[in-house]
Order: sequence, then C-alpha cells, then structure tokens
Amino acid sequence: MNRFLAVAVVLAVGGAAVRGQAPATPGPEHELLKKMVGTWDTTMKMPGVGESKGTCVYKMELGGLWLTSAFEGEVAGQKFSGRGMDTYDAGKKKYVGLWVDSMSTAPMLMEGGYDAAKKTLTMSGDGPGMDGKQTKFKTVSAMPDADTIDFAMYMGDGKEPAFTIQYKRKK
Repeated sequence: MNRFLAVAVVLAVGGAAVRGQAPATPGPEHELLKKMVGTWDTTMKMPGVGESKGTCVYKMELGGLWLTSAFEGEVAGQKFSGRGMDTYDAGKKKYVGLWVDSMSTAPMLMEGGYDAAKKTLTMSGDGPGMDGKQTKFKTVSAMPDADTIDFAMYMGDGKEPAFTIQYKRKK
C-alpha cells in the first residue's frame, strides 16, 4: 500500500511540473542507438583469462528514448549477466549510459560522443573496479558495419584494453 501511495504522490506532483513542457522525443542522435537493436553473439577476450562467448539483446524502449541491453555470458568461467541503458542527453549534448551487472552492487555511469568519420562511440566515466573501489573507465565501440561492434574497455590509466568484446549480429 505504501508503494501505491508513493507512486500516486510522484504522479500528482510530477504531473503538475511536466504539464508546462513538451514530452521528450527521440532526436537524430537516437538513430545511432536504434541501429544496435537486435540479438548479437559476443566473443570476449581478456588478457590472462582467455576467451568466452555470450549474447546481448538490444531494444529501444521508453518511447524510443533509451537503448536497453541484456548481456548474458561468462567471465573467467563464471556466469555473468549485465544490463545497460543508453540514450542521448539533449541537455548535455552527449550520449550517456548506465551499466549494472552480476559482479557488483554499484552502477557504472558513462558519457561521451560519437565520431561519425571513425564510426566510433567513445564514453568515459566512473564505476566499481576489480577491487570494488571506484575507478575511471573508458569504452570505445567501433562500428565498422551494420553487423559488427568492436568494443574495448579501458580501466584507470590503462593504455591497453582490460578486455575486448566483438559483437556480431545474429541473423
């Protein structure tokens, strides 16, 4: 019952504040995210650990404003699940993302931009490191064609990726 009352209060208060502004609609930047919709086979490579396979399903949700991802696979022989939410923040004029997974109780928050000439989305931010402490991250997602994403994750000041994932669209 308390949850119902909390939702009712949020809707009543939030509804009054929102009436004066137009609802958000997807912009041209969301088209980049929309291209990722589908099911992808993944191959993760981690130095010193090896290679593992997985899948990732991308969907556009919440009125076409957010790209959600559901990743399932293995890391170092253990089952691994992750969920992401990405969008284009028109106020910041940047892509923003949130990542949570089965290896941590803290989210990773990222933001960055897309280089159309290089077909590459680069984002940076903070999240839990391997030791559980906050650390800096950088991700680079190169998209050479409609059916391939070459992803690299850099941690701290690392010059080499901590791991890479190649995504191939399932046909």
